[in-house]
Amino acid sequence: MSQNTQALPFTEKTALTDDAPLTQEARVWQDEIWTARIVKNEDDDGWAVAMFKIGQVEPALVGPWTMGRDKKNPKPLDGNSFITLVKTASEFVRRSEQQLHASLHQSLSVQGPLGRVTVLLDIEPDDENPTASLSAQNEAGEVLVQWKVDAAFKFNRQTVQAWVDAGMKQPARAGQF
Repeated sequence: MSQNTQALPFTEKTALTDDAPLTQEARVWQDEIWTARIVKNEDDDGWAVAMFKIGQVEPALVGPWTMGRDKKNPKPLDGNSFITLVKTASEFVRRSEQQLHASLHQSLSVQGPLGRVTVLLDIEPDDENPTASLSAQNEAGEVLVQWKVDAAFKFNRQTVQAWVDAGMKQPARAGQF
């Protein structure tokens, strides 16, 4: 491994540029999107591999890495290992994004006085002032009502049914009608 690669922590400044060559070394392996970096495991005497998406400071995934034959140094990275790591990290990122989307965009269908109603809660995340929109649609997908609500709105089948039964009026407080 070159001294520069070993000495520099991975930061946005060390991310690839169009004219930078791809690194494919025993402890660092890159393609156009991902960098695998073998690091000392802080919790024990072993090694870990950190997968960084190019341009990101924090790793997308960190996992254990195999010791080499000398039981002291890590097993070197190679092309096949890197491909497997990229697939794993990509899947992990995809599932994390799906989970975040599901938590920010929820929906439930309940029976109301006018038929089946789908209620949606869409949260707009913000570190200081998150907001949310509560809306109801009929079976044809037409929006019946839409209200701004607290991002902490209690969204479950019981509160949604109570809201629909109460005429879908603007909730006074999070989850209360």
